Amino acid sequence: MTGRCPTRTLRHNEPQGHTLMNVSRKVFLWGAGAAALAVLAWLAQREPAQLASVARVSRGPLEQSFMEEGKTRLKQRYVVTAPVAGLVRRIALQPGDAVRPQQVVAEIDAASSALLDPRARSQALADVSTGESALRAARQRVAAAATGDTVAQQEFRRLQQLRAQGMVTATQFDSAQAQAAMAAAELATARSDEQIAARRLQTARATLAEEGHAGRGKVLAVRSPVAGVVLKRAIESATPVAMGQVLLEIGDPAALEIEVEVLSTDAVRLAPGLKARVLRWGGEGVLDATVARIEPGGFTKVSALGVEEQRTRAILDFASPRQRWAALGDAFRVEVEFILRQEKDVLQVPASALFRTDDGWAVYRLDGGTARRTPVKIGVRSATAAQVLDGLQVDQSVIVQPDDRIRDGTRIKAVRGQ
Repeated sequence: MTGRCPTRTLRHNEPQGHTLMNVSRKVFLWGAGAAALAVLAWLAQREPAQLASVARVSRGPLEQSFMEEGKTRLKQRYVVTAPVAGLVRRIALQPGDAVRPQQVVAEIDAASSALLDPRARSQALADVSTGESALRAARQRVAAAATGDTVAQQEFRRLQQLRAQGMVTATQFDSAQAQAAMAAAELATARSDEQIAARRLQTARATLAEEGHAGRGKVLAVRSPVAGVVLKRAIESATPVAMGQVLLEIGDPAALEIEVEVLSTDAVRLAPGLKARVLRWGGEGVLDATVARIEPGGFTKVSALGVEEQRTRAILDFASPRQRWAALGDAFRVEVEFILRQEKDVLQVPASALFRTDDGWAVYRLDGGTARRTPVKIGVRSATAAQVLDGLQVDQSVIVQPDDRIRDGTRIKAVRGQ
């Protein structure tokens, strides 16, 4: 019996091992099932990932600017009128025809001059006195403009020499060049004003000189005060005209400037000498321009949407050579981009990634597939990008145009936009 006990014990333990293995397997399966159910429940309750466009934080040049529509206009427009009453002969000149200074542009068969009554005589004498004063003032402006032109040209030539030696910046040289061009234009304008004042004085004196004289058979030649082209012809066929009636308009198409009506809130950021670009003007390429002046008076204008706006006029001079914009004429439509500020290398993000917060500005930064609300400090802004002064680093990703479904901690499925 002692020899059979081990055999009997072994047979008795074999079913018990199988039972333990079965129990362990069931526990493992139950545990695995519970873990799977827990994972499924967690996944079911987890917020789904939101599809969002993202862009990288980058470095590069950035410009702050704004755009407005404008139109070209002549710097000086001269209206030629009939100095006396009479019959104007047919005017052969056509709009676009070139004229020289003192060229005869019209001829008038003067009518008999009637005696002046006391009131008309006083008015004629006053016109002569006013004309003499205007002529003296015009001559003084010519003298002042000539002095300013001499100084500006000397300064420009001095900076030309210094620039060759690398002692002045490009900005200083460009400013001196613009000042020299403006001084030359002011001198030309002053001389033209002097000629007009002399012509008006001549007309006023003629009114007194011709009083009571018969005008039959006398032809009065009307001359152009300046060199330019005929812009408009008010009278074509021979017809009677009154003294002071408009005959022609003359101007110089080479002396062209740009008039832009800007919002008053934008005008305060402009200054003479500020650079601008002329876009979509009808020709090829982009033209350069500079702000010449900003008119101090504003006016109310109703926009296309029916909103009242306060605007003022900014006047710009072309900086590109005349040959490039020679096709432009008076009252041509252009689009002007004013360059307020230029930065060569700044950290920047798309402007559409920014949104307002109580403390300023913020973006949603992408962190391992999760959106993180990140406050940022911004600097220069353009229509498409903004400079980041603090809060982000280069090559980080931000969400573009975030909506109300995205919050801090939202899972993101990124779509690379830039």
